[in-house]
Amino acid sequence: MTKLRNFTFLLLIIGLGSTLLSCTNKDKSKEKEQIRILYGNYLSDVSYSNLSKIALEEQGYEVIITNLQIGLIYGELSKDNPNGDIFMDAWLPNTHKPYWEDYGDDLVKLGESFSEGTTGLVVPSYIPINSIEELNAHKDKFKNKIIGIGSGAGIHASTYKAIEEYDLELAQITSSGPAMVAALEKATKREEWIVATGWKPHLKWLEFDLKYLADPKGVYPKDVCAIISRKGFEEDMPEAAQFFKNFNLTEDQLYELMDLVNDKGGEEGAQIWYEANKEMVDGWYTN
Repeated sequence: MTKLRNFTFLLLIIGLGSTLLSCTNKDKSKEKEQIRILYGNYLSDVSYSNLSKIALEEQGYEVIITNLQIGLIYGELSKDNPNGDIFMDAWLPNTHKPYWEDYGDDLVKLGESFSEGTTGLVVPSYIPINSIEELNAHKDKFKNKIIGIGSGAGIHASTYKAIEEYDLELAQITSSGPAMVAALEKATKREEWIVATGWKPHLKWLEFDLKYLADPKGVYPKDVCAIISRKGFEEDMPEAAQFFKNFNLTEDQLYELMDLVNDKGGEEGAQIWYEANKEMVDGWYTN
């Protein structure tokens, strides 16, 4: 009888151990559900990506965000076995059109992080011209140059097209986003003449009193900031895919988020904004 009790007790222990092991494995499986977000060197993209990281981690996902040049992001996500899942700042259908033509057949558009993306040439509001067509008449005041950003940006290519279409006698100076902002800051403090490539969303619209120059030839079209994924992501992670489908910020919401990220850093700024807007963001998981 004692042997029978001991054997029964042993079976209970084995059964309990198996149950605990099963639960542990399930927890580990959930912990290993990983989402890889690729992002470019733009404050808007840094903001989208960090907000998503905070929100998705609240739901138990492991989220890795990786910075890459824009063209490399498109190329990576289009691979059969990519080291990434999501990109949240695809300027479509126009500014990133060359990338989409090269890789779009192997990518999926899930949603729009921001639906009112614009690009163009900008000047401080104190400069008394209002159209790209007026630039040549004042080229000396602009020192024969347009302050641009990195050569990998879609707006960089658009500006070369604008120089050709409008027969501009100004050269685009390739620099970077921060260098462009520094040039604007220096010029506006002295009320000097300056023309630069510009886009919305960007914090410079909050920092400086700027205006777009009219573009009658339509070189700089309107875009959405699309959220794109590798093929198969929605099937692999339907709940996370639903989050990205619903993710969308207004201009005021985005500028508030960007301002916090710029001031506090990516994760801390996004965390503050998430906590203030938790109900809205968590609602993006539902259909």
